[in-house]
Amino acid sequence: MAALPFSTTSRHANTPLHSNSKSSFTGFSPRNSICRLFFITKSSSRRALRKLVVKNIASDKRQELNEPLTEQGNFDDFVPDSASIASSIKYHAEFTTSFSPEKFELSKAYLATAESVRDSLIINWNATYEYYERINVKQAYYMSMEYLQGRALLNAIGNLQLSGPCAEALRKLGQNLEDVANQEPDAALGNGGLGRLASCFLDSLATLNYPAWGYGLRYKYGLFKQLITKDGQEEVAESWLEMGNPWEIPRNDISYPVRFYGEVISGPNGTKQWTGGENIEAVAYDVPIPGYKTRTTINLRLWSTKVSPAEFDLQAFNNGDHAKAYAAMKNAEKICYVLYPGDESIEGKTLRLKQQYTLCSASLQDIVARFEKRSGNKVNWDTFPEKVVVQMNDTHPTLCIPELLRILMDVKGLSWEKAWDITKRTVAYTNHTVLPEALEKWSLTLLQDLLPRHVEIIRTIDEQFIHEIISEYGTDDLDLLQQKLRKMRILENIELPNSVLELINSLIPTIEDVKENDVKDNNDIKATEEKEEEDGNVEVEEKEQEDDVDDKSVGEDAIKKTEWTFKVDPNQPKMVRMANLCVVGGLSVNGVAEIHSEIVKGEVFDDFYKLWPEKFQNKTNGVTPRRWIRFCNPDLSKIITKWIGTDDWVTDLEKLVVLRKYADNEDLQLEWTEAKKRNKVRVASFLKEKTGYVVSPDAMFDVQVKRIHEYKRQLLNILGIVYRYKKMKELSAKERKERFVPRVCIFGGKAFATYVQAKRIVKFITDVGATVNHDPEIGDLLKVVFVPDYNVSVAEVLIPGSELSQHISTAGMEASGTSNMKFAMNGCVLIGTLDGANVEIREEVGEDNFFLFGARAHEIAGLRKERAEGKFVPDPRFEEVKAYVRSGVFGPYNYDELMGSLEGNEGYGRADYFLVGKDFPSYLESQEAVDQAYLDQKRWTRMSILNTAGSYKFSSDRTIREYAGDIWKIEPVVLA
Repeated sequence: MAALPFSTTSRHANTPLHSNSKSSFTGFSPRNSICRLFFITKSSSRRALRKLVVKNIASDKRQELNEPLTEQGNFDDFVPDSASIASSIKYHAEFTTSFSPEKFELSKAYLATAESVRDSLIINWNATYEYYERINVKQAYYMSMEYLQGRALLNAIGNLQLSGPCAEALRKLGQNLEDVANQEPDAALGNGGLGRLASCFLDSLATLNYPAWGYGLRYKYGLFKQLITKDGQEEVAESWLEMGNPWEIPRNDISYPVRFYGEVISGPNGTKQWTGGENIEAVAYDVPIPGYKTRTTINLRLWSTKVSPAEFDLQAFNNGDHAKAYAAMKNAEKICYVLYPGDESIEGKTLRLKQQYTLCSASLQDIVARFEKRSGNKVNWDTFPEKVVVQMNDTHPTLCIPELLRILMDVKGLSWEKAWDITKRTVAYTNHTVLPEALEKWSLTLLQDLLPRHVEIIRTIDEQFIHEIISEYGTDDLDLLQQKLRKMRILENIELPNSVLELINSLIPTIEDVKENDVKDNNDIKATEEKEEEDGNVEVEEKEQEDDVDDKSVGEDAIKKTEWTFKVDPNQPKMVRMANLCVVGGLSVNGVAEIHSEIVKGEVFDDFYKLWPEKFQNKTNGVTPRRWIRFCNPDLSKIITKWIGTDDWVTDLEKLVVLRKYADNEDLQLEWTEAKKRNKVRVASFLKEKTGYVVSPDAMFDVQVKRIHEYKRQLLNILGIVYRYKKMKELSAKERKERFVPRVCIFGGKAFATYVQAKRIVKFITDVGATVNHDPEIGDLLKVVFVPDYNVSVAEVLIPGSELSQHISTAGMEASGTSNMKFAMNGCVLIGTLDGANVEIREEVGEDNFFLFGARAHEIAGLRKERAEGKFVPDPRFEEVKAYVRSGVFGPYNYDELMGSLEGNEGYGRADYFLVGKDFPSYLESQEAVDQAYLDQKRWTRMSILNTAGSYKFSSDRTIREYAGDIWKIEPVVLA
C-alpha cells in the first residue's frame, strides 16, 4: 500500500486544541504494521498527495512536509477505501475500545467505528483552528443551553462522504452499518427546537466555512428518558454517557474558575474585587463538528464542573461523616447533571442560575483567553468586537452581558465606559418566544446572594438606561415617563436610583402653591405633601424651600417645589428582567420568523423598538438539509438528484425549485409514491418494535411530534381524533369505510416533569390509543400511537414516512418552529394555523398545498377578552366531544381537570386560554378537507412534491448566511 497522508490516532495521544497549544497531525508510522493510516488516494491516476507533518508515536520523530494536502486542496482527492477503514476499525477495536477483546459485537463495533471516523475529524479539526489562529480571523461564538445533536456517526461519515466505504468495511468485518449506527445513543444535551436549531446552525457554519465555535454544558443525565406506562409519562435519567462518548475529547488542561456567593470588596480608584464564596472549576470537553464536502471542522466546547481534589475532606471521611467529606464535590458536579432541573424550589432555581452562569463565565473566560493569545504581546481591547461576536440563543445566556463587563473591568482593568462600549458591540440576542414566562425573570434577592458583583453591574446598566429613557422622553409628561420606566427597566419593582431622582427633580420647574396631587396608582411617580417610608415604600415629598431672589419679584411667600420619587409595591417581588437586559446590552435583537419578529417589534419589545429600531431584525429559522433529508431519507434524495440533474441541492437548496415543473409528471409521481411507501413500511416496523402496535402502511400517516405544551395544542389534535372515533362508532361498518380515510395518528414529545397539565395530555392520548387500537369494529380505520422518548433519531424515522403533519399552535404563540420545515422538506403536507414559520411555508409551497384553519394572531387578544366577558358560545361538537370524554369510554381516569381547563371565563388553568374550543370547528372542517384530498392520490402526491420544492427557503444555510452578513459580520474562511 502506498504511503497514506492521514493516520489513525490513539485516543490518549490527541494533541489538545486550545489557545496555548499548537495542533499537529498525529498517528502511527506508515511502516507500523499494527495500523494503516486512514486516508488513501482514490487511484493511481490521481495526483500524488503531498506530504505533511506526521508524528510517529513510537519514535516521536517528525517528518517535515510543507505542502498542502493536495496540489489543488480539493477535498475529493482524499477518499479512503474500505480496506484502510477496516484496518483502522480493527486497530481501535483492539487498542482503544472500552470492551473486552473476545468478540467484535455491535456495541464494540460502534465504538471502534466512531473512533476511526473521529480520527479523520481531528485532523481536519486541528487544521481548521490552526489556520484560524494564524490568520486571526473574526469568529462567532454561539452560546446555547441546549444542543440536540442526535446520533453523530452517520452524520459524520455522510459529511465526510464515507458512507459507502464505511459500509463495505463493516461488511468485511461481519457487521452492518445501519445496525452499528443504531447502537449510538442520542446525545442528551437538549430537549426541543431550541437545541435542534443550535445543532443545525453548527452544521451549516461548518459546511459554509464560517469561523465559529459553539459553547454549551455537558449534561450527564440530560433532561430525562421518557417511559410510557399505564399511568402516562414517567421519567428516568438518561444513560447516554454510560458506555462513554467517542466523539468528545476531554481537555483536562483547559479549565476556568467559576465563583458563586462571596462578597465584593472596593479597592483604590473605584476598583472591585469579588472574593470568597464557593469556587468550582469548569473543564472543557470538545466535540468536532464536520462540514459537508469541506475540510472545515468546527468545535462545540461543552463544560463539565468539578472541584479540585483538595476540596475532598479526607478527615471527615475517615471520621465517618461521608456526606460532609464529598459535599463540595457533589455541589459542583450537580451543576451539569440535568438539563432544566425543576425550579419549583429555591434549590432548583439556584441550580438553574448556577448552570446559566457557569456557561457564560467559563465560555467568556475562554473567549477572552483566545483573543489575548491571538493578539500577541500587545492586546488592544478596542479591537475585541472586531474579532469576537457572541450570539445568545434565547435568554438563558443573558449573564454574558454582566460577566463580560466584570472580566473587562475587574480582571483586565478597563474603565466602565470602555467595557460597556465593547460589550454592546460584541453580544447579540435571539428571541425565541412571546410567552411571558419564558422571557425569564430572576429574583433580585437570589441574584444578589449568588452573584453579588453582577447585581452591582446590572444596577449600573439599569441606572444608565433610565437616564437614556429620560433623555429620550423628557419630564414634561410624567405619566408617560413612568409608563416607559415600568415597562422598559431591567429591574422590576425596585426603587429608582438617587441619581435619577435628582435628575427628575432638577428638571421639574419650581411652582407656587402646588396643590396636593393624590395619585392612587402604586406604580406611578406621584406628588403629595407628605413623605412616608414604610415597608420599603417611598412616596413623594413636597418641601418648602427658601428663595434667595429679590423680595420685589417674589415677596415673602415661600415657594414650594414638588419632588418626585417612584413607589414600589411591597407585595410584589423585586425581579431582574433578563430579556430587557439582553435588548439593552445587545448589538442586535432578532426574531426567528417573519410573524414572530413583527410581534417582537410591535408587542413584546415595542417600546425598545421605538427607541432603537436599528437593533431589530428577522432571521427566519432553517434546518440542515444534510441530516433532515439527504441522510435520513436516502430514497427521496436519490429521486430529487435524478430529476434535478445534480446533487448540488444538498448545499444549495434553492435548486429544489426545479421540482415544481415536474410536479404533474406521472413518472416522478410514481417514484415519489414508491419512496414514501417504503418509508411508511419502515415507520410501521419501528412502531411495532417501540410500542407493540401493528399499523397498516396503507393508511394515512398523520403525525404531531414536538414538546408537549398547552399552546402547541396536542389537546386539540386528540379531541379531534376522539370526535372522529365517536362518529365512526355511530356508523355501520360499510358507512365507516365509505366516509373515513384510514389514519394512523402518531404523537411524540416530552412533557416537562413538573408540568401537570402537559402530563395529563400525555395520559389522555395514551388512554385514547389503548381504547381505539383494541376496538375490533374500527380495525385499521384508526390507530393512535404515542411514541415514547421522542428524540432526533426517532424523528429521522418518522418524518420521511409522514404524510400529514400537524402544526396547530394558537396563532401568535409559536415563535417559528423547525419541525414544520423538516416535514415539508420530506414531502409531508401540513395542517396548521397562521403561526410562526407556517406563514412563510404556506407562502412558498402554495396556499392550495397547505391546510389552514383557526383564528389569526391579531384576533387572539379580542377572543380572550370576549371569553372573559362571557360572550363565547361553544360549538355543539365541542360540547359533544367533552361529554364523550367524561363518559368514561377511555377508562377510569378522571379527566375533569383536563376538560375543565377548557371551560369557564376566567381563572388559573381555566377559560381555554389557548382557544382550543374556538378553533375546534374550523379544525374539524380542515380535517375533512384533508380526507377529501387524500382520496385523490394523484393530487396528494402533487401536493407532496410541491411541499418539498417549496421548502428551499428553510435551509439553515440561508439562515446562517443572514446571521453572518447582517449581525456577526464574518466571512467564510476556506482552509489554505
